[in-house]
Amino acid sequence: MSRDALFDDVDDSLLKSGEKSEKSTPPSGSGVRGFLQFNIARDYESPVHWSQMMTRADLSAQGDLGNGIKWKLGARVDYDAVYDVTNFYPSAVRHDQALNFYLGENYLDIGAGDWDFRLGKQNVVWGEMVGLFFADVVSARNMYQFILPSFDLIRITQWAARAEYFKDDFHAELLWIPVASYNQIGVPGAEFYPFVPPAVPGVTTQIRNEEFPSRNFSNMNYGLRLSTLKNGWDISGFAYSSMDIEPTFYRQYTAAPQPTAVYQARHSRIDQIGGTLAKDFYSFVLKAEAVYTHGRHFYVSTPGDSNGVVPQNTLDWAIGLDFALPAETRFNAQVFQRDFFNYDPDLISDKHESGYSLLLNHKINDRLAAEVTWISSFNYTDWLFRPRVSWDVERNWRVAVGVDVFKGPPLGFFGRFADRDRVYSEVRYSF
Repeated sequence: MSRDALFDDVDDSLLKSGEKSEKSTPPSGSGVRGFLQFNIARDYESPVHWSQMMTRADLSAQGDLGNGIKWKLGARVDYDAVYDVTNFYPSAVRHDQALNFYLGENYLDIGAGDWDFRLGKQNVVWGEMVGLFFADVVSARNMYQFILPSFDLIRITQWAARAEYFKDDFHAELLWIPVASYNQIGVPGAEFYPFVPPAVPGVTTQIRNEEFPSRNFSNMNYGLRLSTLKNGWDISGFAYSSMDIEPTFYRQYTAAPQPTAVYQARHSRIDQIGGTLAKDFYSFVLKAEAVYTHGRHFYVSTPGDSNGVVPQNTLDWAIGLDFALPAETRFNAQVFQRDFFNYDPDLISDKHESGYSLLLNHKINDRLAAEVTWISSFNYTDWLFRPRVSWDVERNWRVAVGVDVFKGPPLGFFGRFADRDRVYSEVRYSF
């Protein structure tokens, strides 16, 4: 199932609680806030190796200029010492992933009666599911570590102008992205590079650098989202036209000096229509979303195909239930599916690709919590298992340890990383 990201930490739902909650800003300058985080991971499947020695520093500040104008600035630096301490990865991977600087949310908020305007680099959260990104079609994702980091580390902000109208229980949102960001997938040889082409006898393989859309008017993104709250039902619908944040790998053959299959990641123009709903039934919360996508291209493995891809229109949908159980326990279950229209039999995926996710989180005491995540396909034996224990050592210090286990066929969403099973630890200081 060629999806970018599926499931994330339990705090993901808090970050998706709605646009109005994102607007909260202190009445004056709030000083610098952020965190320092240290991650170390070791793959225990052959070949055994260190896969991460990451240090992250995240800083942000926000405040109020008066007259209805608010501001926010943020940035993050990631340094992964695994590329300097070990020689397991190619030099191209070190150059791409050892040291990176990211702009976080950097914007101005301007309030004018029932209207709010946000100008600058920002996150746009349209989805309702816990950790699922079907309706979250706007923001790109950092996929250097696949779906394993926390939600706040995966999301990549977009340069956007957003106008929002609030009236009673009605909310309208207009969005324009003049310069888009795209998923960061890394380069061949990286730990979680998403594409491993099938071997063809007598044909060598070459992967070119990713081709990004040119910055012009025709490649700008824009969308409209409407939502309302009626009798406890939170319902929304949206339309969005964009250059696809997900790359598709195109293929061509060259005959000289030897037969070679040349692959390159490119981005197509797509149009999407979707909607979400959520309802609190006291003992549980129901959430659902669906997105119809027109114009996306998908890889086919048939050697004789001219460019290795075919256009396919798809419908992605998901339904989830979230339960707050006794003894400070939370259980979340979700079912999702992708349906292909005018299905091409040469696709790697089945016509109906479906799966499910389960999350169980239990707070053992005031400082210690345990969590287990399971994501699996209904179509194949393809799954991800993630047990994790976190400990709030002090007010601002959190320590976590866990295991990530991948299983499935080589072309499976998780099975392609079947030799990436790992143990990891994490230390985070927030200020």
